[in-house]
Parts: sequence; C-alpha cells; structure tokens
Amino acid sequence: MKELLTAVRAGRKKDVPALLARLDAAERRAALAELKALRKEARGWQWHEQERIRKALLIAGAGCHTGAASCATWIGGRDLLGWTRSPYPLVLEVLADRDPAWLGDVAHRLAARPATAETTYELIDELVKVAQCPVPTTDGFVRGWAETVSTVRWRRRGTRALIDRLRADPHLTVLIPRLFELTELPPQVTWYEQPDDPCHWPQTLAVLADEGLLERRGLVDSCVTRLLRGGKPGDLCFFLTVLRRLALTEREETERIADWIAMAADGISTVAGHAQGVLARLNEQGELPVRALADVSGSVLFRSEKKLVRAQLVLIGKVLRSDPSTAEELLPVVAEAFEHEDIDIQERSLKLVARHLPAVADPVREEIARSASLLGPAHRTAAEEVFGDLLDERSAAEPYEEVLPPVPAPQRLEPAPTTLPELVEEVVVLARSASQESTAFERALDGLVRHARTDRRALADALREALAGQWWLGDEPQSWVERRLRSEAGIELVVAVLLGRVSAQAVHDGRAAWTGTGTCVHAALTGVMKARLWEAADAVLSGTAPFLLAFPTWHTGSIDPAELVERLRTYQRLGIRPGEADFAQALLRVRRSGQHEAAAAAARLGTPEGDRLAAWLRSDEPLARVFRFDLDKGSTSTRGWPLREPTDWTRRVLMASEEHPFIQQEFPPSFHWLGRPHSPDHRLCHHWGDRSGTWLATLPEDGETLAAWLLPTTATCATDELRGTAEPLPGLVELGGPAAPEAIHLSVAYGLAARHPEDRLSAVDALLMLAAQNRLDAASVGRNLAILLDHRLVKPNRLADSARTAAVTGAYRMVLSVLVPVLPGLLAQEKAPRGLSDLLSVAAECVEHCGVSSEPIPGLTEVVARGGSSQLVRQAMRLKAAWEQAAEPTGSGPAASAPTGSGTPDSGPTGTGAIDVTGEDIVA
Repeated sequence: MKELLTAVRAGRKKDVPALLARLDAAERRAALAELKALRKEARGWQWHEQERIRKALLIAGAGCHTGAASCATWIGGRDLLGWTRSPYPLVLEVLADRDPAWLGDVAHRLAARPATAETTYELIDELVKVAQCPVPTTDGFVRGWAETVSTVRWRRRGTRALIDRLRADPHLTVLIPRLFELTELPPQVTWYEQPDDPCHWPQTLAVLADEGLLERRGLVDSCVTRLLRGGKPGDLCFFLTVLRRLALTEREETERIADWIAMAADGISTVAGHAQGVLARLNEQGELPVRALADVSGSVLFRSEKKLVRAQLVLIGKVLRSDPSTAEELLPVVAEAFEHEDIDIQERSLKLVARHLPAVADPVREEIARSASLLGPAHRTAAEEVFGDLLDERSAAEPYEEVLPPVPAPQRLEPAPTTLPELVEEVVVLARSASQESTAFERALDGLVRHARTDRRALADALREALAGQWWLGDEPQSWVERRLRSEAGIELVVAVLLGRVSAQAVHDGRAAWTGTGTCVHAALTGVMKARLWEAADAVLSGTAPFLLAFPTWHTGSIDPAELVERLRTYQRLGIRPGEADFAQALLRVRRSGQHEAAAAAARLGTPEGDRLAAWLRSDEPLARVFRFDLDKGSTSTRGWPLREPTDWTRRVLMASEEHPFIQQEFPPSFHWLGRPHSPDHRLCHHWGDRSGTWLATLPEDGETLAAWLLPTTATCATDELRGTAEPLPGLVELGGPAAPEAIHLSVAYGLAARHPEDRLSAVDALLMLAAQNRLDAASVGRNLAILLDHRLVKPNRLADSARTAAVTGAYRMVLSVLVPVLPGLLAQEKAPRGLSDLLSVAAECVEHCGVSSEPIPGLTEVVARGGSSQLVRQAMRLKAAWEQAAEPTGSGPAASAPTGSGTPDSGPTGTGAIDVTGEDIVA
C-alpha cells in the first residue's frame, strides 16, 4: 500500500495498475482512505502540483472503490479530471476484473453526470463495449459522441471519413434522434468548411437516410420540430440545412402546411423565408387553401423584415389575379398591413387593395375603409381617392398629443429584516447569487450589523448552517480564505468575519489597506464599497454599531436628510462614534437641494458629524463640476488649471471634472479619488466589462458627475461595439442632479447609436424618462449626435432604429427635436451615409404626426433636386412635402397639444413646442 501511495504522490500513473493488482480487498479499503486524505490535501496545493498527481490519483481511487456509485463519483470528480484528456485506458485496466453488469452501472452513472459526461465519453464508450449494455442517451454522452465522431473526421481527412464512421457505428439509430433533442448542438456539428462538402453533417445525414440506415420520416419530423421550437440561429441553420438536403416531396410538404404557417409567422428570418417559399410552391400546385393563406398572411404582414412582407404581398397579389373571388377573404388581411411601420409596405398594401376593391361587397369594403385610418398621414390623400366617403375622417381631425411615460416615483426602501430567519434567507440568497443588487445588499448589510449587536451567537449559528457548502466555509486554510476575500467586494466578507473564517487581525489590516482607490471610477467606487465592508465587518466583531448611517431611504440610494439627522441623534444618545466610511457614504447619499431645516437640525446636534452634515447640506454643491473636454484641442478647467491631454484617443467626445477640496480634506482616504480633478483617459480600464448594482447607489445625488466619469465606458457601446455598457443609462437618469444634465445627454447620444439592440433600448428608455422628468434638452442631444456623426464615432442606421423605437411610443415631437440638428450635416455630405434614408423616414413620420412651424431642414431641397427613385430621394421628398404641408398657415397639419405624462408645452428644456430650425442647430 505504501508503494501505491508513493507512486501516486510522485505522479507515476503507469505504475498504479501493477501496484493495485498486488492488494487484496482490505488493503484497497485502507488505501482508499489514504487516497481521500491526499485528495483533500491536494486542494490547497498550487495548480501545477495538483496537475502532477491528478491522473495517478484518479486511477488509484477508481481501482480501490467497490461500489459502482462511489466509483462513478470518484471518476467524475472535476478536481481529478482537470482539463486534459482522461487516462481511460489505465482506468479500464484497473477495472478489468469487475463484473460486466457492474461496469455497465458505472458507465450509466458517469453518463448521468451533466458536468463530466461529455469529458468522460471515451471511458463510458469503452465501458459500454466491455459490459455489452445499452448505450446511454444522456445529453452529455450524446454531445461527447458527436464531438468524437466529428474529430475522427478531421483526423482522417478522407472525403468519406464522417459517413464511413457513422455507417459503422452500432448506436447510430439511437444517438442520432437524441442529437436532434439536445438543447444546444456541439459546435463541431454545426460548423463546416463548404456548403457542398460531402463530409459535413447535414449532407451525411441525408445520404444515410437515402441508404435506409436512418429513418427519413423521423429526420424530417425532428427537423421540423426543432425549427418550430426555435433556438440559437446557428442550430436552426443546421436543422434547416438538413431539411433542405432531404429534399421533401410535394406530399411531405403538403402534410405539414400548419408547420410552415407557424414557421413563417414566428421563425427567425431564414426559417420564415424557407417556410414562405414552401407555401408559395404549394399555392402554385393548388395545395394551399385560401383560408390557410389568409392565416399565414395575417402573421407575416406584421413582421419587421420588409423582404418577407413584400414577398407575402406578391403572393397574395398572384392569388387575387388568378382567382378574384378570394378578395373578400384576403383583402381584410392585406388591410392589416396599413399599420406597418414602413411607409413603402403601407403604399404597396394600399395599391393592392385599390386594385381589387371593386370585387368585394359593401360590408367588406366598409371594414377595409375603417382599417385605412391606420395609414400614416402621407397616404391620407391616396386613401381618400380609394375609399371616398367611406374613409373615417375622425383621425385627421384629432389634435396631436405627445405621449410620454409616467415619471418614476421614488420607492421607499423596506427596513432591514427584523427577524433572524428573514435576515438569514436574504443573506443566503445574496451570498449565492452573482448579482449585487443595491437594495438587497443594503438591507442585508444593515441587518447583519443590527443582529450582530443584539444576538451575535444566534446569528452566526443560523448562517453557518444555512451557508454550508460555501467555499469560504470549507476546509481551506484560513490564510487562503482571507487572501481571496481581500479581492472581492461582497456580503460574504462580512459573513466570513462573523463566522470566524477571517481573523480580527485581518479585519484590522483590511481596514488600513483601503486607503488608495485606483486610477478609474470603477476602482474608486469598488474601493468605497470595500472600505464600507471592512468597516461593517469590524462593527460585526465589536457589536458597537446599532445600525448603518448610510442605509438608503429610497431605491436609488438617496437618504432623507431628516432621517440622517435622527440617526446621528441616536448615535449621540448611545455615545457611539460613527464609522468614517459609513458616515462619508451617508453624506454622498443625502439629498442636498434646499435642505435648510435639516441643516439647522444637524447643527443643533453639537457633534462633529452634525456640523459636517450641516456644512455639506448648506453648500449644496455637486460632487464635481463637469465640462466638455475637447480632445482635438485639449482643454482647461473653468478655474484655469491645466488638464493632462490624452495622446491618441483624439476623436472621442468626453467629459472632464474639477476637484472638490472638501472631499479630500474631510473624507476618509478611500473616498479621495472622488474629489480629485479628472480628465478622460484614452485607454480602457480593465474593469470595462464589470457590472455592479451598487455603483449608482454610491452617488445617488450626483448622477451628472457619475455619468461623466462613466462616459469613457458608456461610449464603447457605439465606438467599440461592446455589449452592455449602456445598461446603466436609465438608472443614471433616475439619480439626482442638474435640471439639464450635459454628461447624461452625451451618454444618451452614444447609447442611441449603440451596436447592440438592448443597449439602444436602454438609451431610448433614458431619453423618454428625461423627457417625462422635463429635464431633456432635445436640441442638446441632437447637437451631440451631430458631433459624434461628424467624427464618425456613431452610425446613422443604428440611430434611426433608436429614433423609430422612441417615436412609436408617441413621442414624435421629442424625437423630431432630436433629429433636426442631426440631419443638415448628413444631408450636406457628398456621398450619403448608410442609414440616412431611414433617418429621413423617421423624421417624416414625426412631422406627419406632430407638425412643425419653421423653415425646412437645410440641405433637404438639394437632395430632392437630385431626382431618381432611390430610397434617399423618396424619403427626402416625403419629408419635404410633409414639412411644407404641416407649416402651411391654414393649419392643415396636426394640431399641437401638451405632452401626456409631464409638464406643459415649452415648460422646460424638452422643447415641446414648435420645432425651431436655426443656424445654431447646425454643428460644425
């Protein structure tokens, strides 16, 4: 046994089978206990030391186990498998004397382990062959099988390697159907070099079906089922390719008319396009009932893909020409396209209806005429010519009303949990979650401080039991736990201190260590949080603090100043000095605007903290004054001190901030970064991908300052096409700050042209919220966008998508106010940028809804004069005509009214009155 353990410690895996063969059952049981102890010990080693013994330990433990379940658990342990290939030949050698049924049991248990079934596929496959048992069909095993088969193909490089491998596979008919049921296909299956490669999976499956080795109907059904279910585009492309290679017969396509209708209605564009083509063929063959065509058209005509909608209108037109009697069933469906966002689709639909309207009875004609009210104002005249007196004139007479979302009301935070079970539940959820949502974090942190003061032992016992299994509660050395927790900023640090996994000396050292806060805003805000956590951990140990001063009053993180005064009064009555970091965070969170009574009440406390709070409230200054930083020319602050100039990021439009001496003089060192002057850096910090729900709540009354500091990261959603960097924009808008925040306006401008749709949606939400709050300077956002477009930092087509999204909510006038300063610079370019026609389309739609009272946009007439039928010229003509019609003194354009949701016309910087186009709106 000693020789076996020595060989394992030395990593001599090839010696293990021979050494195991010498041991009887009792010796193997004794050796297993030693091997388990060695495995536990190795977890604290360096990774290269673990790697040296890992395979030998795996082989020896597998040979010493006598139960199938325990053996499978040992072999499937992630710490033993690592990331390299499993030494399965040696494992099979030490298990060679076992009963076949026992080996089959081990194989199926390994296959049932989702975490390791894929990596142990080769071992499982060999065990199945030896045991001659049914093959496992778990997801992990099937993925491993598919990856291994694909790998064989690449190794052999023969033109028939894949198909030959599958022909010889005895489990082909069992595993292929399961392959189609996987939630996500292995990448080796979906990737291939050339579409006509005879060795790629879709072609191979089609050939095997032709040869009778696979059931053709089963493959067809599996493909159709997966395409109906939806999923990743790459996976759906695979199933669609298989379906096309199978070349369905007319009968097979006719049997699945309902499936094609569902795909055309809800599938991704490629799937919907295929289904639409199948339905068109069935229609030519007379196999598509008119009712089915009407059903599918009702869904397809609402899709955003204009190519699909146009193709469907063409198909309907063919049916109407060949059989005019279908008009009564199909024209009401076509009329639903009057509501489509694209003006060309509306025009095509109206022409199709006009061509076949005489063939329908009066009731159907009246129904279609009612749908004509959905047409945009651009088609009003044409609709009147088609429907005459039947057209509903009410919509034309209704005055325009701007619709804005309601202003979000501050939500008062529930107090920290008062009962121990409730607190433990919230702490457990937070500790086991990757998210650090601000309100949950603050409630849990305050609850820990409160309960540690009243009954620390009961709190520790309850948390120790509830958090069993957490890595910092395991058998790892305390020094290792302390070292790792120093780099994390979560609630687990305070809990680990409470449960004795972090020493009092480590807490003392941790508090002293957080004096510097890095070089970027992310590091600074994380440093503030770490300082608070170490201080809270110290309070949990001492049990002195009754509660946290910085506990927010509202969900944004802000604190009611009157509440903060009362908290300080309680501390004074108990004779307790507040923690420095806790009090500093409370000052940054307290509402400061017009709080004269609270300032007087704070001064009457007669304590140093009361005096500091009073001075802070009376100053009512932003944390840092921010200003535009011209990276082309360099810049200086309004106080005259020079700023460091970036070296190569000269095209970015960013913001700089001035110093705040009070922060550096009166706040703890971990807060000093917030009070220093900052100019934007040309480099991305290494925190650019981080997300923290607590960052915004750190400065809830200084949204403008925080937006300026986060701007280099926010801008990357457009300039570097990063995902998620515009996500904080709606939260930033909810924070306190100036009436017309310039940094937030610039951040929203970047977000409106973000690469990813979810970031653009966040920017649209922020834009609408600013307008609802009556804090939006729409012309300022437009001028910022004009500058960004001039620097080619953003793309017009992405801006057009955001503008249309905002407009269709009912905020047409606000969107037009943003676009007016943007369009002249784009129209003046010799070669029209991609997306300009889309921007003109959105602007025209806005004018048709809300009207204007000013001169047309400069450059628009010149574009119209070019002539031709391009989308750019057509949309320019549409915008010019709508502008001229809306500006007529007869008042024929849409009447104006106050926006719904907040404010009154021209009551603030939103500019809700008439659009004013002047030279000031043109950004050089």
